[in-house]
Amino acid sequence: QVRLVESGGGLVQSGDSLELSCTASGRTFSNGGMAWFRQAPGKEREFVAAIWWTAGNTYYSDSVKGRFTISRDSAKNSIYLQMNSLKPEDTAVYYCAAGTVKFGAPIPASYNYWGQGTQVAVSS
Repeated sequence: QVRLVESGGGLVQSGDSLELSCTASGRTFSNGGMAWFRQAPGKEREFVAAIWWTAGNTYYSDSVKGRFTISRDSAKNSIYLQMNSLKPEDTAVYYCAAGTVKFGAPIPASYNYWGQGTQVAVSS
């Protein structure tokens, strides 16, 4: 059984940093990639960042480019999201996802597996 478990969320102030972690168990994703999405109250799930597992290429949404960094640790089957210069509009539940990415990195249907989410709240 495949599981994705996120951790690292919390309440921070505007301008602060936070790092999220996601560990996968049950399989590896060497033929695809993993990503972070987020969903704020009343809004649709939004793509944040993705990383291709083998090559390590990364892709970011414009809203986080330059502030967030996605990385992976193959030995731990984990990905991370380093979030700097956080803004109140970054407040959301952040989800880890994994899959073949065959429809493109920002497309939720590209990912077969999802975590339960971790809450990030940024106060002004």
